[in-house]
This record gives sequence, C-alpha cells and structure tokens, in this order.
Amino acid sequence: MDFKIDTCKPINGDIANVPTNKAVTIQNSTIPFNSPDSTLGRHLARRLVQIGVTDVFSVPGDFNLTLLDHLIAEPELNLIGCCNELNAGYAADGYARARGIGACVVTFTVGGLSIVNAIAGAYSENLPLICMVGGPNSNDYGTNTILHHTIGLHDFSQELRCFQTVTCYQAVLNNLEDAHELIDTAISTSLKESKPVYISVGCNLPGIPHPTFSREPVPFSLSPRLSNMMGLEAAVEAAAEFLNKSVKPVLVGGQNMRVAKACDAFVELADSCGYAVAVMPAAKGLVPEHHPHFLGTYWGAVSTTFCAEIVESADAYLFAGPIFNDYSSVGYSLLLKKDKVIIVQPDRVTIGNGPAFGCVLMRDFLSALAKRVKHNPTSYENYHRIYVPDGLPLKCKPKEALRVNVLFQHIQNMLTGESAVIAETGDSWFNCQKLKLPQGCGYEFQMQYGSIGWSVGATLGYAQAAPEKRVIACIGDGSFQMTAQDISTMLRCGQRTIIFLINNGGYTIEVEIHDGPYNVIKNWNYTGLVDAIHNGEGKCWTTKVYCEEELVEAIETANGAKKDCLCFIEVIVHKHDTSKELLEWGSRVSAANSRPPNPQ
Repeated sequence: MDFKIDTCKPINGDIANVPTNKAVTIQNSTIPFNSPDSTLGRHLARRLVQIGVTDVFSVPGDFNLTLLDHLIAEPELNLIGCCNELNAGYAADGYARARGIGACVVTFTVGGLSIVNAIAGAYSENLPLICMVGGPNSNDYGTNTILHHTIGLHDFSQELRCFQTVTCYQAVLNNLEDAHELIDTAISTSLKESKPVYISVGCNLPGIPHPTFSREPVPFSLSPRLSNMMGLEAAVEAAAEFLNKSVKPVLVGGQNMRVAKACDAFVELADSCGYAVAVMPAAKGLVPEHHPHFLGTYWGAVSTTFCAEIVESADAYLFAGPIFNDYSSVGYSLLLKKDKVIIVQPDRVTIGNGPAFGCVLMRDFLSALAKRVKHNPTSYENYHRIYVPDGLPLKCKPKEALRVNVLFQHIQNMLTGESAVIAETGDSWFNCQKLKLPQGCGYEFQMQYGSIGWSVGATLGYAQAAPEKRVIACIGDGSFQMTAQDISTMLRCGQRTIIFLINNGGYTIEVEIHDGPYNVIKNWNYTGLVDAIHNGEGKCWTTKVYCEEELVEAIETANGAKKDCLCFIEVIVHKHDTSKELLEWGSRVSAANSRPPNPQ
C-alpha cells in the first residue's frame, strides 16, 4: 500500500531549490490479531508514523495521559513535551512546513482552547496538522455529569464547537466500533484538504484492543484530484492567447502554490516563457531565487527594488496562487488592473474580467501552459536595463551602536543551502524578505495570520523536522515575551538553532501602524533569562551585542566553537531603527484601518 504525500516544499527541507516530490510509503501492520498492542492508542500512533510524523508535540493533562502512554510505546514516534499548549501548536505548524504534516496532543478544553489559536494559524496557512485531544470518559457523554476542565455545564461540547471553525474535520472517538474509520477519515482529510483536523479520544479508550486495529487494514490512500480535461484545454487555450498577444507579460507566484503542489510546474512555466518572475511575500522560498529571471518580492510599494515597476507596468500578469489581503496588498494599494491579470488558484483559473474555468488544477494548468506560450523575455530585459545593484549600509564607526541594516547584512552572509530562516511577525518580515536565499535554503513566516510569538514554537518544530538544517530565527523582543518558555524544549531536544533576539524596546510594527504607550514593553535581561532556562542542562550559548564588532565576533563563535549549541544572540538596537519598508507599509495599512464608515 503506497500512500503518496506530494509536498510543494519537500520533506527534505530543500525549499529554495527546485522542489522534488517525496512519497511516504504506508507499511502493513505487523502486530498480530488479538495482540495486546492492537489498541486504539497504538493504532493512532502507527498511523502517524505511516504518514511521516516522527515527532508529536504535547502537553500532558489527566484526560490524555493514557493516550500519551501509547504514543510513547510506538518505537518510531518521539513525544516532545512543550511548556504550553500554544507553543505545542506552533511547533506542529513549523514541523508541518518542513515535513509536510505535523501533530500535537493536549488535554480536554483547558488544553484544547489554549491550542486553538495555533490551529487557526495553521488553518489560515493551509498546513495539514493532526490535533489530538484527550477527551472525557466515554461513559460521560449524554449524561448530566459536570466535568472538571470544562466551563461547568452539563453540555461539554464547547471545545468541539470552537474547533469546528478552524479545522476541516472533527472526530470524537467515544466508542471502539467506528474509531478506526474516524481516525483514517480525519488523517486523510487533513492531507487532502491541507488543513488541520481535530481528533478527540476518550480517556478510557486508548488501551483497549479491538479487532479493527489488528487485522489487515483497508488500503490507506487518497484518490488523486483530477482536472476536467475539457476545462483544462479551454483554460490553457484562452490563457495562451491572452499572454501571447501581450508585449511584456510577467509571472508572479503566490502562497497557494504550496497547497496546490504546483511549485515545479511554476518553475517549468518560468523556464519556458522567459518572463520576469517575482513572488508575493508569503511565497518567498517557494520559487528558487537563483532562477535567471527572478526579480524578487512583489509587495506593492515595499517590493524589492525595481520589481513593482516591472510588474505594475506589464500589459499582462499571471498570478499563481495569490492571496490579496490588506497586508499583502499594502493597505489595498496595489496598482494592478483586473482586465490584465490571469488568476490561477489551486482548482480554478480566471482570465481578466472573464471567463473563469473551474475544476482545473493549478499544476496541470501551469504545466500545460508552459508548452503553449511563446518565449517572451521583454519584461526581464526591461528590468535588466533599469536595474541598479543594491547599495551597502553605511559602514559603522568603531564601537558605533549597531544598526538593523548592518545586522541583516551579516545574516545574509551566514546563509547557505544548509540554513533555514524563520521570520517573526514584525520588522523581521521586511528585513528577511530582502535576504537572498541560496539554493536549498529554507524560509518561513506566517503572513496571513500574523500571530506574534509564532516563531518560537515554529522554530522548535521546524528544527525538529529538518535536523540537517541550521535554523536562523529573527525574533523581536515583544514577540519573544509571548512564547519564550520553549527555548527550554529546544535545549531538551539538542537543537542548534541560532536565535537573533532584536531588542528595540517594544512592538515596532504596531508603532508604525498606530503608536501609543501600549507599544512599549518592559525590558528583560533576555540572555539572563535564557541562561536561567539553560540551567546547565544541554548545550547553550548566549551573548549580547551592541556594535558591529561584537556582532561579527558572536557570529564567528556561533558558526565555530558553538556550532553544535543553541546560540542566543541578543541584539540591542535603537527603538526607532526600522526598515524603510516597514515605515511605508505601516502608513498605508494605518490608512486602510482608519477608513471612515461608508455612508448609510
């Protein structure tokens, strides 16, 4: 039984390289019929291993303890205890970005409602994730019982109702007869829809054997999605005609290429058409930046230099998998014309003001279009004519206070194909967008949901899923204060991440949108905090840097003597030291937020 998981960002983590599809092979069960190990808990554990999950992020609670026992008993599964449920969810999110799917397990309601914010983020970012909850005793359903860890009502379905809006499937296992079917349906739905699912397991059920858990299971596979061939041919013909009559078309990749598993097809089209190629900010890392016609990030007024001018002056543009929200459109200020754009979504193509073609898969469309478009490098040639290389930051004077642009100049020099960058919500969004990713370098940030603090847990999960990568996380002080505890879990797991803690005294991104005293935070001794968490257990090195000389020394140490350690580098910068892109973006988003009500 072969069960293939095609991931746009491959399981081996070679994200900036041209991706290759990977497959996970489902192994037949070797546990004999009526074995003591043929239990619900062990079956769930084996299923997780079969789809490529080798680490589950957890927080114990009395309702999930027996389930945890059975997850631990699976030899190919590693249970990672996190400091809180929110970080466990963020870790599963980061894990899914590197591995193709993630998993977490918490206890009922108090754990479930704590993790739901992270699950909502994974839902918004189209990440397959299995969220398991240890539920009440199966005998308590349908009774007048009032349970602990609930809000004190006889009806204790509040947790389920909360998860219904942020997961694509919910399974409540309170009897053994249909548990096998519900588990398989939940997991396959998560993979098929590329969204999180919720599985609640009654606390008295994980250790009970049942015949359905030990006999040869029904083959675990997904029916492939297929394009309507007549619709595909019509869409390709219309798009080719639209593009071939244009003078200077461009090609722009969006974040939904990941869920559509269309990155290879996008590169195939880029190679064939010769157009200038850009990505939207949330798609950074999905397209190889060493592609000969790659311009950079198209982000309206805060785009890579000369990128917006080429995209917005084009007479035709194909956007593959875009999401035009208020952040990606810089407060709805993009200078694009609807009649000039082809929008390709995972299963739909819209050309200009019409027509639209449904049941057409993005990867099929892009691959077929590559064979029909004429080679036209005009837009890239125009870019080449106007391009002026980026300047370097002003050189720091000896012992001069460190500037953010100097910091990121040095981070750029650290990147290799064995690196992965995690960018926290805030000014790191903009500074990290300007990094040029070497072939094979990973890149992740959470743009659609934008939950500050996400990066600590996501860094934990990504590093666990891709141990061959050295993760470089850029985190602001305000965000770090949200989720700092799971530095502890990174140390327990022996991770060798480099964290740049950018200490500028507050929520800088919010200052640029709307300032107020609430954006100033209490300063912490961040290196002292991490040293206290370290407490002599595990490999950890911390330092504070105030100037470029100290930064250079810190990076040399992190890449040299401390290359096998978790390295935490606190960077002290001025509170008003921001990227010019944040200043521009913040003012435009502020204007969009401040629009008066429409007349009634």
